[in-house]
Amino acid sequence: MPQPNNFGFGEEAALLKESARKFFAENFPSDRLHAMTAGDHNPERMSEANWDADLWQQMAELGWTMVAVPESAGGLGMPAVAVAGLVEEVGRASFPCPLLPTLNASYVLAACGQPGEAALGDIIAGKSATLAITNARGSRNAGDTDVVCDNGTLNGTASFVQDARKVDRLLVSARTGTGVSLYWVDANANGVAIQPDAILDLTRDQAHVTFTDVAVQELASDGVAVLNQAFPAIWALLAADIVGAAEWQLQTTVEYASTRQQFDHPLGFFQAVKHPLVDVMIQVDEAKSLVYNAACAIDCEPERAAQFAHMAKACASEAAAFASSRSVQLHGGIGFTWECYVHLYFKRQKHSQMLWGDGPWHRSKLADILLGSAA
Repeated sequence: MPQPNNFGFGEEAALLKESARKFFAENFPSDRLHAMTAGDHNPERMSEANWDADLWQQMAELGWTMVAVPESAGGLGMPAVAVAGLVEEVGRASFPCPLLPTLNASYVLAACGQPGEAALGDIIAGKSATLAITNARGSRNAGDTDVVCDNGTLNGTASFVQDARKVDRLLVSARTGTGVSLYWVDANANGVAIQPDAILDLTRDQAHVTFTDVAVQELASDGVAVLNQAFPAIWALLAADIVGAAEWQLQTTVEYASTRQQFDHPLGFFQAVKHPLVDVMIQVDEAKSLVYNAACAIDCEPERAAQFAHMAKACASEAAAFASSRSVQLHGGIGFTWECYVHLYFKRQKHSQMLWGDGPWHRSKLADILLGSAA
């Protein structure tokens, strides 16, 4: 079916996005983010999982964790454009929480059909989740995993697991004798060991998770097909997070350039500052349009969702790099200091830029789709 006007972003989606922005403005301003994540500037500090569990509980009570759970499974079943709007506000606040991983898991579980409904019930009950589907090489192919399931037990290690120390459940892909299957695992189960990774991003945590004789039941036998069905939503939502953070970077830098005086004029008076900021605005707006285009395709044109999601993530990754460099540069000397908040967004954007595929990878996959279509 053709896409509706404004990507189908209706009143309900606008209310959700507006309420999320108000929620974070009242409960999690930037100074609180800095105090939570950047209190220790020692480069030898241990990796930490900084977050506010009480604020996360409020988000769960607002129903945000089940916006992507289908109504047939007891969730809110909101359209992907509404979910993207919510994630955009999470990115704008850079709030450390497992919402994005939980939404990702929700889309994978929904793609499992009826077998995934019991696991979706955990999310409805307030449990958080993350995907444990990546091997040690960081392969982006759905079938590449270092975890093996034999006789109902998992063994092996999943790498690059996002927010692993914040979640209650792990959605694991594992090789079997016939292919790749998916499994729903309690993060606190016997045999599950979470080893934190040292990463640049202070607003997230990452880990590799080792499974040793963990007893499981199969969720989906065709894990590759299920993951490939869910990937467009995963890519589009991460791009929405990037756009939200980039909008914060643009807004904050414009405000600084409007108040900082140099040569008896605000910095923003000079074309050498104006022009890069306009370029950032253009790139962010372009990425935002592609994000909602991809989200709308997930709702209305699923056969084109992968194509549009590749476009959105590729563009958003490039916007992240450009907005980050300009925000630091145009803040001048203070932009390079630990006390200035822009470094938190710079580091988050650098992580997001590479997560689930960087720009060149998504462009190569987009080329495969378009050339295949042309053939």
